[in-house]
Amino acid sequence: MSQELLINMFYAAPELWYVLGLLIFMLLGLVIYLGIKTLKLKQKNYFINRDRERYIETIYASKDGFFSFVYPDDNVNDPIKEVREKCSRRLAVLLNLDNGINAAFDDVIKCFYKDDAKRIIKYIELLREEGVSFEDVFVAKNDNKQINISGCRINGADGTLYSDIIWFRDVTNEKMNIINLIEEKDVFSRKIIQLEDMINNIPFPVWLRDENLNIITANKKYYEFLGNKDGKSDADNELKDANGENVSKNLAFLAVATNKPKTDKTNIIIGGQIKIFEVAETPFYSELNLEKIRTVGALKNISELEEIKRNLKFNQETQLEILGSLGNTAFAVFDNKYKLSFHNKSFKKMWNLEDIAIEQGLSYTNFLDMIREKRLLPEVSNFMNYRDEEIEDFNRLIEASEDMLHIPDGRTIRRVRAPFPSGGIIFAFEDVSDKLAARRAYNSLLSIQNEIIDNVFDAVLIFDSNGRLGSYNQSYVDLWKANNKLLSTEQSIFDVINAQKKFFSHVENWNEFLDTIISHITNVTTKSFVLARKDNIEIDVKSKTLSDGSIMVTYRKIS
Repeated sequence: MSQELLINMFYAAPELWYVLGLLIFMLLGLVIYLGIKTLKLKQKNYFINRDRERYIETIYASKDGFFSFVYPDDNVNDPIKEVREKCSRRLAVLLNLDNGINAAFDDVIKCFYKDDAKRIIKYIELLREEGVSFEDVFVAKNDNKQINISGCRINGADGTLYSDIIWFRDVTNEKMNIINLIEEKDVFSRKIIQLEDMINNIPFPVWLRDENLNIITANKKYYEFLGNKDGKSDADNELKDANGENVSKNLAFLAVATNKPKTDKTNIIIGGQIKIFEVAETPFYSELNLEKIRTVGALKNISELEEIKRNLKFNQETQLEILGSLGNTAFAVFDNKYKLSFHNKSFKKMWNLEDIAIEQGLSYTNFLDMIREKRLLPEVSNFMNYRDEEIEDFNRLIEASEDMLHIPDGRTIRRVRAPFPSGGIIFAFEDVSDKLAARRAYNSLLSIQNEIIDNVFDAVLIFDSNGRLGSYNQSYVDLWKANNKLLSTEQSIFDVINAQKKFFSHVENWNEFLDTIISHITNVTTKSFVLARKDNIEIDVKSKTLSDGSIMVTYRKIS
């Protein structure tokens, strides 16, 4: 029935139904449109909120803490009517705030010393009232951290005031690093001053060249040498020799090319006189860069040294000429390269050397080999070790030494070696075979003489020509109760006779009596005299001058 009614109504007024259907369709479209727009707004708000959270978390993740004063927006009906204070997590941790992120700005101020707190409050007042930014460093009370505090105002693009934010940063380590850097700078500054003092007080010119070998700096002596008082250096500020040429630049090129220090001698006119100087250039890698080679140069006055060398060479040559004229002693000089640099005829004759061997440059090892082949070298069990030790003496001999060479032909050679001033060793060889034979004969004769006087009944003294006791016998020791040790020290005639004083205590003036005894002994005209001792023994004393100038004194008891 109802369906039939609706059909009848449709046919009765079809236009009404068309309008009603259109309205329903339009309403449905509006619902769909509003639904889609609502979804889009929700999506937009989602992304806005997500970006807002990201920005907030990004700010929170900063190593700096912050405290902000957030203002209400006057352009809209902002539900926030008062200024809000916001403390970041990082700031709460940095200042160890008890209330954490809920801390008020008064809690922050309490973390600083009184004077610092007053300054911070003053800065905040200027920021909030006039928008004046600031930045300063303060000290936290709890742990004495150095806190850098900076404040600024945040506005929107349309000038809307958003907030005033104060940033807090711990700069303790940075401050300490700055202090350490300042201290290191002071240390390096002092070292630089010390190096400048050292270089400027070197008593001769020194200079430094760059990679192009131009002089870039030098010490005071260098500029004084040039007469340049202002100490300014340029590429043409080079030392000139007597011919007006650069003293050391060519030498610097050579030092760099070979990468080795180079030295040379040059003549420079000083005060109208030509002086001899030694110039040196030493290459080095600048700043540890193998591509940058610089040189440091120096100039030394060696005029006096050269004069000394010339005089030394002249004196050496003169001495060698004198040594060469001595015929009895063989002389030779082997230089620091072990080469024979001088010899006299006696050296050549003594060792039977040939001219060709000497002309070819005789070395000391060749010399030892030659005289060994001729059996003119002492017999040794290991010749190689002997030769090596002889060569080592060139480096370790510091004073004259003497030894004897007993060669197989029966001769004895006295060898004296001494360091030669210009390097090497000077040798002196002397055949002392005859002297040793004469000495042995003399010692044998002296031994026979002592045996003779020891077997003589009389007491005997023999004084040598120098007045010293040469010989005595046991009879004298027994007669005068003499001291053998004292007599063996070659006492003078005065000491020997004075030791007899204990037997003449009855003599009033001993010194006068002593002079008389000595006078009688040494007087060639006195044949004999008698001494009366306090022990009632009379002694007949006779003296005789022998052919060699010595005096023989005999003492005999008178029965």
